[in-house]
Amino acid sequence: MLTVTSPLAGRVVALESVSDPVFAEAMVGPGLAVMPPAGTAVAVAPLDGTLVSLHPHAFVVVAKDGRAVLVHLGVDTVQLNGEGFEPLLRKGDTVRRGDGVVRWDPGVVEASGRPTVCPVVALEAMVDALTGFPADDGVVAAGDRLFHWE
Repeated sequence: MLTVTSPLAGRVVALESVSDPVFAEAMVGPGLAVMPPAGTAVAVAPLDGTLVSLHPHAFVVVAKDGRAVLVHLGVDTVQLNGEGFEPLLRKGDTVRRGDGVVRWDPGVVEASGRPTVCPVVALEAMVDALTGFPADDGVVAAGDRLFHWE
């Protein structure tokens, strides 16, 4: 079992309620989303592994067993071309759960008219492989469990 923890503090949101259908319909995998509070935040690694993809607005960490988790900071944020985001690491870096990966400002995202909700997706997982979800609208701190991946 792999435990995936929250990359951010915030309110837990069902993935189905995210405005982007790629996430809402679990096209890339199931998971949860986190609605961060206002203010600059650092998104942290949700598990130990390797940073196999890193963009200012999103990153993927792959565990030793090959399972991959996507963290997407806001929705449609690729269109911001990095504005409001500062990667702290590089693609290929080894990370430990809780290591800072991207510093970002949800206020910049919100000011652009884009949602600040952050999907955390178990890439290519089966929906029934995820368990142990916190309650919707519950509050999590960075590093709190989001789900177990069986």
